[in-house]
Amino acid sequence: MKQLIIINGPNLNLLGKRETNIYGNLTFTEFHEQAIKKYPNITLEHFQSNIEGELIDKIQEVGFTYDGIILNAAAYTHTSVGIGDAVKAITTPVVEVHISNTFSREEFRHQSYISPNAKGVILGFGLQSYELAIQSFLED
Repeated sequence: MKQLIIINGPNLNLLGKRETNIYGNLTFTEFHEQAIKKYPNITLEHFQSNIEGELIDKIQEVGFTYDGIILNAAAYTHTSVGIGDAVKAITTPVVEVHISNTFSREEFRHQSYISPNAKGVILGFGLQSYELAIQSFLED
């Protein structure tokens, strides 16, 4: 059984409440529960933190033993060399995910420190971006 983890960065704990026109009305907990039911043949964990160092610690913790990491570092995507370096340092493949199309937003969101070391990048499909990432690991 494949073991995957979704790691979410700052402010994603506010899904369902925050800018629902961009992020939708579903909380991440609700989405995660639905995904667990939809994909019973995998272990699907979730971790969220608003703190950069905690995200790096979690990436390092799971980055040599899990089958895949789905990473939405949120705003840290565009600012954190440390998270980019953590992704580069591990052996577990990482799919970078964004709920919104970051290229249709402010220019500073067009840069990612994660993308150069990610297996792939999925963005702009709402919470379905996470499902597409899950499916990418099932096809390996």
